[in-house]
Formats: sequence, C-alpha cells, structure tokens
Amino acid sequence: MNTLVTLTALFLAAPAESPAGKPNILIAIADDLGYGDLRCYGDQSIQSPNLDRLAAEGLRLTSYYAPAANCSPSRTGLLTGRVPTRAGITDWIPQLSPMHVRQSETTLAALLRRAGYATCLSGKWHLNGGFEQRDQPQPVDHGFDYWLGTQNNALPNHHNPTNFFRNGQPAGPLQGYAADIVAEEAVRWLGELRDKSKPFFLYVAFHEPHEPIATAKEHADLYPAQDPSHAAHHGNITQLDAAFGRLIRELDRQGLHNDTLVFFTSDNGPAITPMHPHGSAGPLREKKGHLYEGGIRVPGILRWPGRIQAGTVSDEPLSGVDILPTVCELAGIAAPSDRKLDGVSLAPLFAGQPIARRQPLFWHFFVASSEPKVALRDGDWKLLARIDQPGPAHRNSIHPDDQRALKTAELTTFELYNLRADIGETRDLAAQEPERLKAMAAKMQTLYREVRDECPLWPAWTFANFDGPRIQWPPYYRPKRAPKK
Repeated sequence: MNTLVTLTALFLAAPAESPAGKPNILIAIADDLGYGDLRCYGDQSIQSPNLDRLAAEGLRLTSYYAPAANCSPSRTGLLTGRVPTRAGITDWIPQLSPMHVRQSETTLAALLRRAGYATCLSGKWHLNGGFEQRDQPQPVDHGFDYWLGTQNNALPNHHNPTNFFRNGQPAGPLQGYAADIVAEEAVRWLGELRDKSKPFFLYVAFHEPHEPIATAKEHADLYPAQDPSHAAHHGNITQLDAAFGRLIRELDRQGLHNDTLVFFTSDNGPAITPMHPHGSAGPLREKKGHLYEGGIRVPGILRWPGRIQAGTVSDEPLSGVDILPTVCELAGIAAPSDRKLDGVSLAPLFAGQPIARRQPLFWHFFVASSEPKVALRDGDWKLLARIDQPGPAHRNSIHPDDQRALKTAELTTFELYNLRADIGETRDLAAQEPERLKAMAAKMQTLYREVRDECPLWPAWTFANFDGPRIQWPPYYRPKRAPKK
C-alpha cells in the first residue's frame, strides 16, 4: 500500500557503492505522456506493469512538473537546471532551425562526464536544429560519450525509422519500433560498450506516445473493441512500458539494481490532437502547450532500492529543473556556480527534511496555447499571468517581430488558484486574495524580467527552410474532433 509522505523519511541508507563510490544515474523520459496516462496515476484502462512496478518499488510524485509545456524547452530545463527561456529555447526546435542549446550552457551529462562518469544518450535529442551540423553543439559536445539519437521524431514514422544517427554517423534504416530500438541500444551500451570501471549516466529519451504513433499489433490487440487510433495510442504506452521494462531487467541482470537511481518522467502533458484525442491529463486542466496544470504536471517516479522507501508517494511541488542539482549532490560534485540555476537538490526530501527553495517554481512559455504565458507555483498556490503583447505570429519560425515581443512584453492580467483545494484550476481567486496576489505577482515580476532579459535572440529563420524527411502517417489516422475541455 502506498504511503503519502512529504517530509517523512525516504532516504534509508548511505550512498550506493558503485564504481568510485558514486551512484549510477538512469533518466528515462517519455514524449507527450500525460499525467493520467499510466495505471499507477489512475487510468485503469492502461496496461503499464513495468512503470507501475517502478512506482511500487520507489517514490511516486504527484506534483512533479516538466520545465515547460512542450518538448525542446522541457528537455533543456531538465538537462541544465535552468528555466529554458534563459537558454533561449522558447519552443520546439524544427530541423535546420538556428535555435539550439549553446555550448556555453552546462548540461548534467557534461558535469557527470567531467566527474568520471561514462555517459550515454539513446533516443530523442531535440536540443538543436542543426542536427549533425558542426555549427551547433551535438550530443557529444554536451557530455555524451556514446549516443544514438534523432533530432526530433523518428521518421518517416516510429516504425522502421531511417533518421537515427549513432555517434555522428547515419545509422541507416533500422528495423522495429522506436521504443524497442532506443531500449535495445541502451541495453547494448550497458552490457557491452560502457566502461564498467566508471559509474554511468544513461539518458533514455523515448519517442512514445508522440505522433505519428506506430504500435506493434501485440500491444494494440490488448485494447480490443476500440477504434484503431485509441488502440494504437494505449498500445503505444504499453509498448513504451515494455521497452522500459527491458531496460530495468538489464540493470537487474548486471546486479546494478541497488546501485542505480532511476528516474522516469514525461516532457509535457498529453497532446490530445484531432487525430489522436486519447491522451489524458487526469483531473488537470488543459494539455500540452498550456501552462495550466495539464500542460506541465506530469508523471514522475524515483527508485533507489534501500535508499528511497518503496511504495511511497509525495505531493511536494518539484520540477525537472531540480534534477541537475539533485544528481550533483548525490554524486558529490559541484553544481555550476557561474550561472543562475532555478532548481534545488531534492536530497533533503529523501532524508526527511524540508526543501528550502530560493525561489518559487517558475515557467515562462511565450508560445503557450492559451492566454497565460507565465506561471509561478509557491506552496499550494499558483499564479498565472498574461502579457501585454500578442503571442507569436510565426509559430516555429524565428521572426524579428516575435523576438521583439518576447524581449519587451510585460505582465498584465493575473489568475490565482489554490491547487490543494482546486487541482482542476476552476476557481480564480485573484479578486478574493488581493494581498496574496500582490505578494506572488511581485515574485513573478522579478523572475520574469530576469529570465526575459537573459534570453538570447536568434537569427531570423522560417519553417519553410525545412527540407528534412517528412512524416508518414499510419493508415488508421483520421481527422477527429478533440474532446472539449
């Protein structure tokens, strides 16, 4: 039975005795997996036995947040410990775009490699537009010794993809489904390729259940009497779960179970598109692309046998920007001190101590799909704000007008919610809580201007420049109306 905990003891023993006395780190991230898309988060129609087992063996987080409401910014925040707008990553990055995580940013992989870790990426990169073009940093430049990856989606779809690169060279056509390909490479690296005299950092970035969804028949058939796209979506999550399970079994086979901190999460909320309206944000408002809870609150599961108590649940507000400082503390290395980090170490939570944040959790998402573009969570309270400039007029392009708006916009209309009492953000309390609103708005204003001012600008670019491989949509895709929210 799960035990709800916030400050009760979760950390049970001294750090693991892996090589060099440092813990191994495995971070696995899904793509567009919603808060309500796993059985252990409430969807009893989903078969996700391996992730459910991970939650039963570790700590399930019920107020864990992605650093942004879509993919490239969210991954940037996870790997840098910084609000992604600070790094200039304000939207998902199309192929050939000049937008990228600059060499001046310090990633978790780079820190761990310098500290003697073997490092590996398997899966979706999506931190640059110039994938395999030397004018932009590549995975190796950001700390990964070994990598197999794609710029964004596996193409032409997630079955038999042709656009993976391995260590800077085209991997050629690959057979199978993206989840299995990504897990197989991670397993091969763990078993055959890594330097076993070193602790390891393995970053596994699955493509599922992002469109175009491609699902093996064995997984889709687990959801009979449904329309084909529903079976494909739910089966795709089961396919992801099966691939993740293979990875965990490899840890067990090598006797790494107790020496490895495993963290599983998603990059943002569910897509819920007209062609695939089947993802779930559970009780949360909105979906991917929004700063309401459904866009940013996602599954988060931590497991470290003997160190984190099994079967525990925490509702402490946590974020992907906390992962870098957490891992730095657990690995005994210094976090970057030459730049502003927005996260804090979660290690005190494991030891039954409060987390002392220097600032509230904060999001700046200029391309948000609804009016609020800025959000702040402080305790049980969440503040959202609009800006006095229109949102981008040129989505996924880099236009001078949008860049000017991004750098000059000021905060305007506010919304205030008590998430403890109103998880669905249905009751705006701004008018009823003027003093709280004033205090939180002042904190938001300080962070907003700081982040906005640090954000770099990019050369003008249009999505019309894209000339990469095109998506091939599976035959069961057909236009549908997305469910009303």
